[in-house]
Amino acid sequence: MADARALAALLQLASPALPVGAYSYSQGLEGAIHEGAVHDEASAREWIVDAVAGPLAHFDAPAIARMHAAWRDGDLETAARWNERVLATRETAELRAETLQMGASLAKLVVAWGRGPDALRRDVAALAEPTFPCAFAAAAVALDVAPEDAVVAFLWSAAENLVAAALKAGPFGQLAGQRILLAAHGAIDHAAAIASSIGDDDMWSSAPGLAILSSRHETQYSRLFRS
Repeated sequence: MADARALAALLQLASPALPVGAYSYSQGLEGAIHEGAVHDEASAREWIVDAVAGPLAHFDAPAIARMHAAWRDGDLETAARWNERVLATRETAELRAETLQMGASLAKLVVAWGRGPDALRRDVAALAEPTFPCAFAAAAVALDVAPEDAVVAFLWSAAENLVAAALKAGPFGQLAGQRILLAAHGAIDHAAAIASSIGDDDMWSSAPGLAILSSRHETQYSRLFRS
């Protein structure tokens, strides 16, 4: 039963039903489809796998591991410092708005759950401008999800949301989406390994192509997503 409860908590954390509005964002993928950089299953798979194995593996995932430790230890100062670093990596108005909106929604949910230490809920509520990775780490602590499992849940939810965006905005079917998710398994495993071993000075998040596409998406005439 203990294992079942732990698995249920992990599944809840990674669920697309988490009420944070992730479905309304494409993390730049809609812009890539509009520009033709992503135009078939192969290019969609490459984009999504590269996103997981690149910036997410080398910054967001290890940042979540560090913020998980900070929230667990009641170290609001460290959690806030890493939250500021995450926000600084969002290079466009859309990407910044995305992480802040989703982060604020998840932070409210962490407080509403009533799970975990009282100090955790108090500190989460007090944090100014929580980013989504920061709130995700706090949610994992509240649900008693181990840091390495939280990292995998975050990477999976990111990949799943990208696939869902691709299916809505591009010429892809459900079977293609499932094949892309299967291809992402290896990238998630690789990214989790990086997140557990990378040093602070080796972390990076720069993706110039994504930043350019995201900037163009802000004035794109017709669009389904907010990013």
